[in-house]
Amino acid sequence: MTDRLTPKQRSANMSKIRAANTKPEMQVRRMVHREGYRYLLHDKRLPGKPDLVFPGRRKVIFVHGCFWHHHVCRAGQYTPKTNAEFWSAKRQRNVERDAEQIQKLGELGWKIHVVWECELKHPDEVLQELTHFLS
Repeated sequence: MTDRLTPKQRSANMSKIRAANTKPEMQVRRMVHREGYRYLLHDKRLPGKPDLVFPGRRKVIFVHGCFWHHHVCRAGQYTPKTNAEFWSAKRQRNVERDAEQIQKLGELGWKIHVVWECELKHPDEVLQELTHFLS
């Protein structure tokens, strides 16, 4: 099946997808900050440039989009019909990269917590998990 968009339109759509400062990430940042926790953002010195870094606690938080990181939820299991092979390979590589980064961080003595985009539908539960993780 061919793409319904022209290459220029597809490029414009893809350029709007951000790696940092996404809506889910901003939601988690506001939650944590409101609770009094302070953090660094996207520390390039650490594997995977975690979204939130708590150096004194040696803890990091990743905020993953369900589609991009192939979560087990409905959004994460959606498979595009167009160019399916490309998307499958891209998403699988994201999953592999995530595992590598988490392993490297663990070997360096960091504790890791992942917040999935779909979990943010229940912010009170996420906040409870995060405060437990950070305490």
